Amino acid sequence: MSKHEKLVKKAIRGDKEALQFLLREEKEKLYRIAFTYVRNENDAIEVFQQTVLQAIESINQLKEPKYFSTWLVRICINNSIKILRDNKKVTCIESSEINNAASKVEFMEEKIDLLGAIYKLEEKYKTVLILRYYEDLSLDQIAKYLNTPLGTVKTNIRRGLEKLKPILKGVYVDEREGK
Repeated sequence: MSKHEKLVKKAIRGDKEALQFLLREEKEKLYRIAFTYVRNENDAIEVFQQTVLQAIESINQLKEPKYFSTWLVRICINNSIKILRDNKKVTCIESSEINNAASKVEFMEEKIDLLGAIYKLEEKYKTVLILRYYEDLSLDQIAKYLNTPLGTVKTNIRRGLEKLKPILKGVYVDEREGK
């Protein structure tokens, strides 16, 4: 049993210091995932706080210590989706943000276009693509986080990428034609 799993077991038994240590280790990853979903600092902080609170309240329900990180990420994703549904808002890009983006390198522009295109996809495609390409998780890790068969993860990534092509092609074709 690893040192990490021993800490998780302590946390499950009620050791608050062990849980605090574990949560501190995961905080940056959780915030990045939340921000990638909600695309707003205030909402990302709220998602992070809800995730930590939920983890504190329900740590005793975690059955497998080795899945602690997976369990936390799943809580974070669910809270992010809940915030998006509750807010039912569309994030608009301010003109100042567009001007700032225009002054950056082409790579950043493409990254922004890609993320914008990803947000147009269905939830199942958006989730796997964000976890794969923005969080750099392996296919096995994604399958564990989402409690989904590996084949389904592969299929959703492939289909998500296929659905991105026409979206991104439209952006770049329109720019080249001067539209």
